[in-house]
Amino acid sequence: MPPPLPPPSTPPVPLADLLARTDLGLRQIAGPREGVAIHWVHTSEMADPVPYLLGGEMLLTAGVHLAEVRRDAGQEAAAALDAYLDGYAARTVAAGAAALGFGIAPVHDTVPRALVAACDRHGLPLVEVPAGTPFTAVESAVWQAVTEARHRELTRLSEAQRALAAAAARPDPAAAVLRALARHVHGWTALLAPDGAEHGSAGPRPTPAVRAAADRLAQVVGASGPSSATDTLPGSSLSAYALTGRARGGRARALVVAADPHDPPAHTIAGVAAVLLSLITGPAAADQGRVPAGHSAALVRLLLGARPAEVAPLLGAPLWTVVHAERRRDTTESAASLAAALGTPLVAPDAGAGRATAAGTSPAAGTTPSPEAEAAPGAVPALRALVPADQQITARPGWTLGVSGPVPVAELPAADRHAASALRRALAGHAALVRHRTPGPHSITSLVAPTDARQHAQALLAPLADSPPLLSTLHNWLSLHGSWDRTATALGIHRNTVRQRITRIAGLLDTDLDDPDVRMELWFALRSLDRGAAAD
Repeated sequence: MPPPLPPPSTPPVPLADLLARTDLGLRQIAGPREGVAIHWVHTSEMADPVPYLLGGEMLLTAGVHLAEVRRDAGQEAAAALDAYLDGYAARTVAAGAAALGFGIAPVHDTVPRALVAACDRHGLPLVEVPAGTPFTAVESAVWQAVTEARHRELTRLSEAQRALAAAAARPDPAAAVLRALARHVHGWTALLAPDGAEHGSAGPRPTPAVRAAADRLAQVVGASGPSSATDTLPGSSLSAYALTGRARGGRARALVVAADPHDPPAHTIAGVAAVLLSLITGPAAADQGRVPAGHSAALVRLLLGARPAEVAPLLGAPLWTVVHAERRRDTTESAASLAAALGTPLVAPDAGAGRATAAGTSPAAGTTPSPEAEAAPGAVPALRALVPADQQITARPGWTLGVSGPVPVAELPAADRHAASALRRALAGHAALVRHRTPGPHSITSLVAPTDARQHAQALLAPLADSPPLLSTLHNWLSLHGSWDRTATALGIHRNTVRQRITRIAGLLDTDLDDPDVRMELWFALRSLDRGAAAD
């Protein structure tokens, strides 16, 4: 049996929270009771549901398949059922399921004793679902809890990012960032040299075992090794990040973070801090004893309410490229390593980009929806970066990149949408990097005045104006040449949902979307709205 897939990035739901809900009436009757987390729910009455499990789910069953075992076994039904249930529990555990929910009614009056014993034997939490609780109620409770936890997580990430940015603008930025990071990950943070020398720390002092492990990780990442490394000790998860500004001699300091092993957002927050500390402790900053004056001044002025265009000259580049990046599940590359490869410290996690947020974000009226309008449960959070236009951007192992064209600061919002669109195309086409291409001065669109083009686009697409998901689906479907599968991948939805939306769009627009002339006109209309939004 292949190993289960890694758990999704969506927050888990403690099984204890579901058991505490009186409206569900769930009761755990076997298996471990501590530290059980549910990522999703799957219902199956198959004798072998394992091929359809991803890992981390609560598997719900009413035991319909057990009747077939009794019928086929004849006089030896009891022994056959015991053996069957033992194998059923063992395979379910091997597939990575977090728990098994057994429904009372309509087939069984009680949970079979052999199943209780098998789950205890194999360490599978077994939950009795009472007759009055439909499986859909359990599914709804899990998704409601995931949504609420995700909202709390996104709020926490946003607050932590703002706090770290503010700390980086203070007189002693490295120490301030370490203190802010310790508060937001609820743990210990330190800057360590490869020889274990401490150059600053914050938070509760670690145990000797944690400190020894931290020294080992600092040596691993500091000696021109991997950009990050992790270790797990009882009650503590350690992460080390090589700071991209290497000291003289080629050996880098490392940011080491010891946090709760059951707190995934801590890793994302630490990645932001690693990028800031790379900037703060780099060679130029070490010589001056501070953050480069332009970046520090720009950050302070932005925090005090200045507009981006006003602080852009302080950053030293007239043109910028926006990069949207999504880390692939099979890589351990950190945000700090991507920042180093792109040649910019201006990298931040964007939990609201790519496919990682909840659906429902509404774009401005008359514009094409951004990728925030769609979602895929379990997607990996994206990163966004600002890169000076003269910096070459190439594909990076472990990352999928969408790259905008070079623009002045005033046009960065449009470039951000272009990079998001390019990332969606890269994900749909399984490409490592896709660049947005802006039509040249002699393109067909240049033959129509922008105002006239936008008015025509608004009139043409008026039936879709109040439905951001339909506009977003049409935009992606046309950009991907009408591919159902690639559009579904780009939006993080099922291909049948794409078909239903396109059928709905064709009906609202009263047009034939199989006609290439119609597709061309609609594409020009959508692009006109894009350009109009950028001009606004």
